[in-house]
Amino acid sequence: MTTTSSNTTPTLPGVPTTVSAAARRALDLDIQGMTCASCAARIEKKLNKLDGVHASVNYATEKAHVMVPAGVSIEQLIDVVKNTGYGATEPEPEAEQVDHSVALRRRLIVAAVLAVPVVLFSMVPPLQFDGWQWVSLVLATPVVWWSGIGFHRSAWVNARHGATTMDTLISVGTATAYLWSVYSMLFGTAGRLGLRHDFSLHLMRTDPTGNVYFEAAVGIITFILLGRYIEARSRRRAGSALEALLAMGADEVTVVVPGGEETWPIQQLRVGDVFLVRPGQKVATDGEVVDGRSAVDASLVTGESVPVDVQVGDAVVGGSVNTTGLLRVRATAVGADTQLATIAHLVEAAQTGKANAQRLADKVSGIFVPVVIAVSILTLIVWLIAGYGFGFALSAAIAVLIIACPCALGLATPTALLAGTGRGAQLGIFIAGPEALERARDISTVLLDKTGTLTTGRMSLASFAVADGEDPARVRARLSALEGASHHPVARAIVTGLAAAADPAVTGLTELPGRGVRGELADGVPVFAGSPRMLEEQQVEVPESLRDALREGLAAGASPVLVGWDGVARGLAFVTDTIKPGVPAALQRLRDLGLRLVMVTGDNEAAARHLADEIGSGADGRPLIDDVRAGVLPEQKLAEVTAVQQSGRQVAMVGDGVNDAAALAAADLGIAMGEGTDAARAASDITVLHDDLGLVADAVRLSRRTLGTIKANLFWAFAYNVVAIPIAAFGLLNPMIAGAAMAFSSVFVVMNSVRLTRFQVTR
Repeated sequence: MTTTSSNTTPTLPGVPTTVSAAARRALDLDIQGMTCASCAARIEKKLNKLDGVHASVNYATEKAHVMVPAGVSIEQLIDVVKNTGYGATEPEPEAEQVDHSVALRRRLIVAAVLAVPVVLFSMVPPLQFDGWQWVSLVLATPVVWWSGIGFHRSAWVNARHGATTMDTLISVGTATAYLWSVYSMLFGTAGRLGLRHDFSLHLMRTDPTGNVYFEAAVGIITFILLGRYIEARSRRRAGSALEALLAMGADEVTVVVPGGEETWPIQQLRVGDVFLVRPGQKVATDGEVVDGRSAVDASLVTGESVPVDVQVGDAVVGGSVNTTGLLRVRATAVGADTQLATIAHLVEAAQTGKANAQRLADKVSGIFVPVVIAVSILTLIVWLIAGYGFGFALSAAIAVLIIACPCALGLATPTALLAGTGRGAQLGIFIAGPEALERARDISTVLLDKTGTLTTGRMSLASFAVADGEDPARVRARLSALEGASHHPVARAIVTGLAAAADPAVTGLTELPGRGVRGELADGVPVFAGSPRMLEEQQVEVPESLRDALREGLAAGASPVLVGWDGVARGLAFVTDTIKPGVPAALQRLRDLGLRLVMVTGDNEAAARHLADEIGSGADGRPLIDDVRAGVLPEQKLAEVTAVQQSGRQVAMVGDGVNDAAALAAADLGIAMGEGTDAARAASDITVLHDDLGLVADAVRLSRRTLGTIKANLFWAFAYNVVAIPIAAFGLLNPMIAGAAMAFSSVFVVMNSVRLTRFQVTR
């Protein structure tokens, strides 16, 4: 059984089967107050307790994507989040993104400035003047209770709701170190003016009230604030592609009104309004050119580097830049319906998803904190029983609390998704979500549609012949009339090539996908034009003179179209297609990824084999196309996908037409060429935005690279905690070093993900 993330709604855990997929709708929430992955897991768990609701909360993007049944309002969802101890609001598309790193930076600067002398006093005995510990108390107080207020506030809010998060570990650990130090100074021996103690990476057995731990408290808070500041900046950088997409649109538009023109805010523009685009200006929204000629640079939107010439009747995309002439454009889509908004929504939806590995990590994070607290308490008790003193036991317990914080687990997937999908968006590659990444890893066979994917799809008339005894002008006129009523590329090529005076308009036109067309002329004569298969199915007689021409054309790799009436074929047109530039190189790159390449086409066997031979061989001497499936009708493409899957191979389908939609949806990985139809893009898992087959190989590479980064991040996060907790529990780690190590693990994960923003396409 195969699924696709883009056009089906899978059965979701925790959602009653009585709620059908069709009955649910998608809602998004902006979440405030999350400080770690455990927060996201708590909110997600609470939302999923609502009957029929399935929620996915992303800590990195600070958003919740929720599927809700009829009767559940967004206000109810917001109330659930607030009752969990966090904030939630409905997203405002025009609202400016809040940069949380600004407040973090302020608290970090204060913490660092005050923490450095405290740490130096504690680590360097020559600096320990009489009363240094009292100065440390003064310096440490604002670090613990102002710079670290976010940890304590979060821990308190969650404690009120009977929950624990990673902030609980940080708050309990730092507060305990601070308060015990104050107690030791007031009621123990640590307050005497001549106090001296050495610093060690591991713990030492000492008088429980003879030491202070201010350096551990301020060091932990400073290191963790530093880690979170770097996380916040890196997450913002990783998600910058989405912000860049949203910022591409114009703010104002010059609208043509009776008597002249007016400048409107873009929000006032409506479908049908005509607006001006002067040279150097952005096209305000998707539209159709109604006057003027120009070259439009759509590279920021589509990734296509060469400006495209447009004239009356051509479509233009909002966000593209007019380079030369003045254009008048009629708006065909505005706001959320534009291609730019659709792309941005696609990227954001992909960044909100979760891979299977991340779902496991979320479950681990959800139970990890209480387990760590239990281990910390056990560590304290065991060391006390062993007679190592309260100070040693307390320090070991604090080290366990701090080093165990699994922040890296919560950041492993979302930061990689942010970076990978964001970089893809910059390159014109749009990945539907983490499920697509996981499937891209396993594909072994790629089915390639021919027309529009391997070839330009711009057919041209190669030759035309009529049966013996027929009037060439009459056959040309009837064929031109019939094909002139169709929008198929083959029909347009024939009409252009014949350049004949067509008979009056055709009525009752019927298109038979993959076969041909039928219609009735003004004189009442039913006329047909189509493939030899169509004529065979309808038992049409083909004269011997046309049979000879048919055999010759098929041998040359051309595609035949027979025209006739009254049950007899009267003429034969041959059309040919040309291979897209760069296709052989693109196929070689797919081959280098270890993929088997199969061409699927409705063309006859001879034409298909001729095209495969024309594409040529790879670096290893083998044909780039491993197999050819010819004569495949649109409805049979789905069966071809299923047949390969039943042989035990994972299938990717690459197509661009509405006829490919079913096959794209059924494939393990559907890849749509961006110049194809909306139906093809809607059914796909990956969309390459412009007509470049080479981007398909880059899409697979980027998918695999992103998934590999996620796995590396998760391995590091899991391995770090597995190794670090026993070290801390055995008293081999100073709490401050534990804090630095914990912060480093999160920073490592984020920086590893940011490497994806440097991914480059190959040429």
